[in-house]
Amino acid sequence: MTRPIELILDDARWAPSGDNTQPWRLRIVSDSEVDILGHDTRADCVYDLDGDASRIAHGCLLETLRIAASAHGFGIEWSCLPEGDSPTPVYSVRLTPQPDMVTDPRQPFIRTRAVQRRPMRTQALTTEHITALTAAASPYRVVWMSGFSQRLSIARLNYRSARIRLTIPEAFEVHRRVIEWGARFSEDRIPEEAVGVDALTGRLMGWLMQKWSRVEFFNTYLAGTVAPRLQLDLLPGVACGAHALLVAPAQPESPLDFVDAGMAVQRFWLEAERCGLRLQPELTPLIFSRYARKGRSFTRMAEPTAWAHRVSDDLDTLFGSTDARSAVFMCRLGYGPTARARSLRLPLDKLLAR
Repeated sequence: MTRPIELILDDARWAPSGDNTQPWRLRIVSDSEVDILGHDTRADCVYDLDGDASRIAHGCLLETLRIAASAHGFGIEWSCLPEGDSPTPVYSVRLTPQPDMVTDPRQPFIRTRAVQRRPMRTQALTTEHITALTAAASPYRVVWMSGFSQRLSIARLNYRSARIRLTIPEAFEVHRRVIEWGARFSEDRIPEEAVGVDALTGRLMGWLMQKWSRVEFFNTYLAGTVAPRLQLDLLPGVACGAHALLVAPAQPESPLDFVDAGMAVQRFWLEAERCGLRLQPELTPLIFSRYARKGRSFTRMAEPTAWAHRVSDDLDTLFGSTDARSAVFMCRLGYGPTARARSLRLPLDKLLAR
């Protein structure tokens, strides 16, 4: 691997994507051109309404590619075809030599950026770091929730939202597919040790996830969602320095709006890593509230639909309806150790389309 374009792509492949799905393949056209063959997961993933989550991931990849290219003296130009709502968009990227190019200061953190699902320190973020993160997200606006009462409000929101994802069979199928049980690292899924629960709960979840009937029985008669919601949502939601909501300049509508959002998300996340902060996305409330606002069905069950409307109302109460509808990303941040278990990525040779 000696060509600059291969070195750049080897960095860019570390871009984040929902559940480490990596919804792309790469086709090198020439030493200065690459096609990103995107796809979305709307057909079999309840979390990818209209393919928007995948488009955010595509934007993360494009921004990572831009940052990686800066280390080799290149800028990038890109276009997307078709421009409409296609489940298989193709992004044509061209490297443009920039003799005076300065390496983006976030480039060294492309490979170290990871999700930290476990508790963080409750130390408040410094003014310097808040300023840097806010600037990185621009022109997207960042709404900060940092005091104890605010962190608790978001933790409760996530706790209620988690009841949906742990109750509906449509999410069960996704979880069963994307978690690699008994693993500390995974190239194409989420390893069990990175999920964020203790060993006993992890073993129980692994057993339950073998059959939907087990999950349904446990949820119905044994309050089966309580332990994972406490460990994955309520306690970590308080045990952090702040929560952040990224708000678009205007309510996103088109697929390219979500690509642009993904580029801002990746700048923000890499800046957090540069500041020594850990980060965990909190997207479930945004996703289910969008289902509720659009009047779209996401499950065959009646109760979770009502819960989604409550989540939507809670977001409006916490952030105001305008910001809630223009939000593209929510996360918690804090100081603390790096994740000891994490998702890796498919090697470049497995991502290249022949």
